[in-house]
Amino acid sequence: MLLALTTGARRGELVGLRWSDFDIERAVVHVARTKNGDAKVLPLVPAVVEEVQHLAGAPGALVFASKRVPGQAYSFETRWVAALKAAGVKAFRFHDLRHSCASLLAQNGATLLEIGDLLGHRQVSMTKRYSHLAASHRSALVNRVLGDLR
Repeated sequence: MLLALTTGARRGELVGLRWSDFDIERAVVHVARTKNGDAKVLPLVPAVVEEVQHLAGAPGALVFASKRVPGQAYSFETRWVAALKAAGVKAFRFHDLRHSCASLLAQNGATLLEIGDLLGHRQVSMTKRYSHLAASHRSALVNRVLGDLR
């Protein structure tokens, strides 16, 4: 969940990750193929780097591998539902972590271009859904740059 929330990566991108995709020295993970067919590099926050260092496996192995079938991705749906129930969270999909990442970035000053680049949006129209969250950032920008004009 932490990796999804802090990178904005899609579930399919995450479950396909292999340990060799992580570059711990640069604090990034390489996603070879996204939903739209492109490759992308995602920055990792320190908490994720720390976890990756503790859990690292064989370079070619899946990061989220099934314990029963190591070459297959782990199916975490049951645990996801249990975690949501334990936390009292209703109507929240795994994909909502991607939206949460974008929303937090917008609320903390990231531009729509930066958000779209991180999420891998090809069209700015996909990123515009977060524009209302960046209103204070736009206001601060205009006032910083043009506020002294008379």
